[in-house]
Amino acid sequence: MKPFFVSRLRSFGYAFRGWWHVIRTQQNAWVHAIVSTAVLIVGLWLGLPPRDWAVLLLTIAMVWAAEFLNTAIEAVVDLASPANHPLAKVGKDVGAAAVLIAALAAVGVGLLILGPPLWERVSVWFS
Repeated sequence: MKPFFVSRLRSFGYAFRGWWHVIRTQQNAWVHAIVSTAVLIVGLWLGLPPRDWAVLLLTIAMVWAAEFLNTAIEAVVDLASPANHPLAKVGKDVGAAAVLIAALAAVGVGLLILGPPLWERVSVWFS
């Protein structure tokens, strides 16, 4: 039983190293971190119901997962094709497009979930 737990802990270590690599090397990860934090703070301020939290958390996770997968694709493409190659460019561009789609969907979800209660909360400041 002990080897099972040791190997699970080792797996978590690999995952956290990958996470740290993305945070250290990918500028867009900082944008995701800032926006994710802002959304969480606004959600707390608005007192969102649990179902809205579930959707927001899944959406944030979707964007982060896309960013992590894109970083992995870029690393593998660079390893497999150190020289410029049209197919390497396609692989990297498609990975970047996946992040863009996830981020645009997240903006839509954020507007739908946060927009109405946020507007209600701040509109009293302007009336």
